Amino acid sequence: MNKSDKPSLLARISPTQWVALGLSILVIVFVLENRSKVSVEFLLISIRSPMWLILLTMFLMGLVTGVLITRRARK
Repeated sequence: MNKSDKPSLLARISPTQWVALGLSILVIVFVLENRSKVSVEFLLISIRSPMWLILLTMFLMGLVTGVLITRRARK
């Protein structure tokens, strides 16, 4: 087997890896676009943080809630 038989680097990347790369680029652009600080008030607590961090926190809380509900429903 010589070097010409080896597939190129781009040919070795699977479609799933291309999607992951595209999503990663979108996340980076999203973070860069949403760096401004916003204030969020919940009950008596006021938090000032970048918009992307607040949205990420809400996403993760929803994800954990979904996982917990799904586990409970399977039992």
